[in-house]
This record gives sequence, C-alpha cells and structure tokens, in this order.
Amino acid sequence: MITGIIITLNESKNIKECIESLLQVCSEIIVVDSESTDNTVQIATELGAKVINQPYLGDGIQKNVGLDYSTNDWVLSLDADERLTDAAVQEIKAIDLSNTPHDAFALRRKNHIGSRWIQQCGWYPDFCIRLYNKNKTRFAAVKQHAAVQASNPYRLNADIIHYSFEDIGQLFAKPGRNFSGRAAKIMYEKGKKANALSPITHGLNAFIRKYFFQKGFLGGVDGMTVSLSSAINSYLKYAKLLELQRDPKVLEKENFNKIW
Repeated sequence: MITGIIITLNESKNIKECIESLLQVCSEIIVVDSESTDNTVQIATELGAKVINQPYLGDGIQKNVGLDYSTNDWVLSLDADERLTDAAVQEIKAIDLSNTPHDAFALRRKNHIGSRWIQQCGWYPDFCIRLYNKNKTRFAAVKQHAAVQASNPYRLNADIIHYSFEDIGQLFAKPGRNFSGRAAKIMYEKGKKANALSPITHGLNAFIRKYFFQKGFLGGVDGMTVSLSSAINSYLKYAKLLELQRDPKVLEKENFNKIW
C-alpha cells in the first residue's frame, strides 16, 4: 500500500489531475497545503484527500510534513503539476514493496513548457526519487531543491510528466515563485558571500553549462530560452545576495521568516 503526498499553494488548476494520477497506485492521498486562497483545499477534500494546513517551511521540510499522517510505509511524492505516465503506473504496480532490497525508486521526469517536452539543457532524463520507504529515508530537510536521501535506490524504466511552465513568459516569472530571491535569502542565512563579479560569472557559467555542455543548442529557440532563463536566474540570485550584504535598508525590510 502506498500513500501519495502533494504539497500545494494555490494549485486549483492542477490538483484534481494530480490526485487522480496518484489514485491509480495509492490507497490514500495527503495534501499539505500552504494556506491556499483559491479552492485547492475544496477540490482535494472532495476527491477524498486528507488535507493538512501548514504554512510553508521550505521544500524538503514541507514535503516531510505529510509523513506523520501517512498510514503506509511507502510514500509516493508528486508536485501538483506532475502526473504519472501509464508506464509509471505499471512499473509501480509491478514492484513487490513488501519484499524489496531497495529503500526508494526513481523515475525519469519529462519537463514541459506548454505542451513541449524539453529534452536538452539537463531537463531530461532528470531522474527523481519519488517513491520511498518513510521508515528508511525521506527528503533532506532543506528549504530549496530538496531530494530524497536514499542509500539503495533503483531507477524505474518509466517517466512522470512535469508541466513545469505554461509558456515561455512563465519560465521567466512563474507566479508566486521568486526563485532567485528565495535562493539569495537562503544563501545569506548560511553566511555565503558574493562580490561584484559573482552575478556575472555565475550567470555566464549557467548559460554555458545549459547551452553548450547540456546541449541546449540542439533544442532550437526553447533550448536558447531555457539557457537564458537559467543565466538570468543565477545572475539575479547573486545580485540579490550582494544587495543583502551591502544595503542595510534592503536587509532591514526583508522578512527571513517568509520563504516564498
């Protein structure tokens, strides 16, 4: 038996399909909601999910909240904008979870912009551990880019679909997701330092990595766009960190208790 766990914040557009996807392999669904102001909670409740209200604590910490409410040892974690493919459903159903040497299972993630599957820039195969035994492992308790810390994972030959961004515009400014600002705050709290060259060097390195080493040039306009967005995000992350270090007025008004 598997428990599906989803963390949400204003995901009324996505939550129904995500829950329905998980119900193909899960006996219960837990939604950990970060005080949504739309009807995310209502939709989830109507579909039979157990909803836990929890102000956002950070990526890995938030994803672990639902573990205390799970009645099953095995957990399948999806973001609200992710779906299981038919192949993933079949692969998961074929696992003997009561008699496996593995503490977790990874799936390839097919990241999309709109309906376009982006195969370059490191966006595929993008293996992610999503099915794991909560008694043996869990997400790292970090505030951003958390991953399951498994000791003996196995890679399944199947994908999950990730509707990352609705369009190119959202790639640069996804509503409610200030990635660079959040990352800068996390780095500042950890004591990391930036200098005047940091934004430029990190931004340039991000573009070179995505466009050349991860073959974004093979992806045409989308490959270039993803590479540029990565460069801009990296540039802004270090520019904002530098601003926090050198501008007392900006630092004073920043709320470090609010991660989003």
